[in-house]
Amino acid sequence: MEVLPYDCFAHILSFTSPQDVCRSSLVSSIVQSMADSDAVWEKFLPSNYHQIVSRFVSSSFSCSSKKHLFSMLCNPRPIDDGNKIFSIEKRSGKICYLLSARQLSIAWGNSPLYWSWKPTQGSRFEESAELRTIWWLEIKGSINSGMLSANTLYGAYLKVKTADRAYGLDLLPSEVSVEVGKQRSLGTVCIHSCRKTNTTTSFPFPRKLEDEEWSEIELGSFYTHYSNEEVRMCLKEVKGAHLKGGLIVDGIEIRPKHLEKASAYGP
Repeated sequence: MEVLPYDCFAHILSFTSPQDVCRSSLVSSIVQSMADSDAVWEKFLPSNYHQIVSRFVSSSFSCSSKKHLFSMLCNPRPIDDGNKIFSIEKRSGKICYLLSARQLSIAWGNSPLYWSWKPTQGSRFEESAELRTIWWLEIKGSINSGMLSANTLYGAYLKVKTADRAYGLDLLPSEVSVEVGKQRSLGTVCIHSCRKTNTTTSFPFPRKLEDEEWSEIELGSFYTHYSNEEVRMCLKEVKGAHLKGGLIVDGIEIRPKHLEKASAYGP
């Protein structure tokens, strides 16, 4: 490999993955120099990274190289006045987003009779939405597929937890869905304690995140192409006429499906 022209080998590396490039850099100091070049890491950055960086909440942002920039973008950063969090996945460079509760469409979410907005421990946003009481539970979110990495299988996950006073969330399963173009993913999920009251249920439950404080509900999955289409995500329970409360909503995370162990954003 070391006999190849510098730019030729760097071009070859750019067709691999960030993880493969980092492994290749261990071969020798010459290969490391090629693997660290801007020509390689430019290919792993989002095509619109200049525009993304301009949307960061923090104005102080400087990088010594494209590899350094890639590394910094792997750390989740608030954008758009702090209502979204952006990052790229370290192994692949795929784009991830976390949409705050304020970015979602929550039925009667602006009515203090039904929902309250306040800071919540463990949230990465200034405030989360806590359900006081309601019978029509419907939470929607959307994102343009052009904001994400093309030709990638994504999952959408609602980040939630329940207050000690939670009630009515376990009487009926909630419906979850993701739609984009002609693609449609449908399912059902138990939000709260039906795990305890009905151990024979076949419905999935929210998955605890690593901090054991927040959980995530998979709303569905979708595949991105090169077109710009609206991705519509939803959780709703509108069939039961009973009251429910105590659900705390932090936001919706959109990330590549191979990220299965934990949320890219943590607590």
